[in-house]
Amino acid sequence: MGDLASTIADNLQRVYQRIAKAAEKAGRSASDVTLVGVTKYVGPREVAALVAAGCRDLGESRPQQLADRATDVSLLQTPVDVPVAGDIRWHLIGHLQRNKVARTLSVVRCIHSVDSRRLLDAIEVQATKQGVRPRLLLEVNCSGEAEKQGFTPEALLEIAPHLEGYEAVDVVGLMTMAARGGGEVTAARNFAALRELRDKHLPHLPELSMGMTGDFEVAIAEGATIVRVGSALWEGVPIGG
Repeated sequence: MGDLASTIADNLQRVYQRIAKAAEKAGRSASDVTLVGVTKYVGPREVAALVAAGCRDLGESRPQQLADRATDVSLLQTPVDVPVAGDIRWHLIGHLQRNKVARTLSVVRCIHSVDSRRLLDAIEVQATKQGVRPRLLLEVNCSGEAEKQGFTPEALLEIAPHLEGYEAVDVVGLMTMAARGGGEVTAARNFAALRELRDKHLPHLPELSMGMTGDFEVAIAEGATIVRVGSALWEGVPIGG
């Protein structure tokens, strides 16, 4: 476990260094960018090692897996030598069906993938029932790809005037993914489109969740405040443990 913990800790530090370098190049502070470590690739031992190395914001794509992970006490009773202190902040970064809202709200800190008004309404109802106040990001399909979830830019503008009417949730920002296989130029264009939408129409929203392992430096250059990184954290780690 010692070698595994060292590998993961080293990977985490390299990701932090990449974030710091990208932020500095963009004239920003690294402290302006939150790293969400995506854990869907690995097992509890690897997740525990990442938490022990200092990454407290963790992301899962599937609601059921997030709920299982969030209630797994072994992640806080870590088998590595470094004691874990403090809470894990769980982020749902994948699609959420309305029938999974109730359980998800009981364990999640932030949902990045609110992709319709019907889902937003369902979260509002359940948050009121549970007495919780989740942080929400509205997912926007800035690449225009048909297979992607999310509000179109036009649909986002339609819902924008109504966001203040939600009382049980905090809509704090927007999320997008770059076009698949489009390269850095296309990614930069997609990320810039999200930032420009926010700046022009929802300037009070502080968070922009955009960028993954292959393009998070580009995202930081375009204003990302949250990056969702998975595979870079697990280099040299057997997957499926």
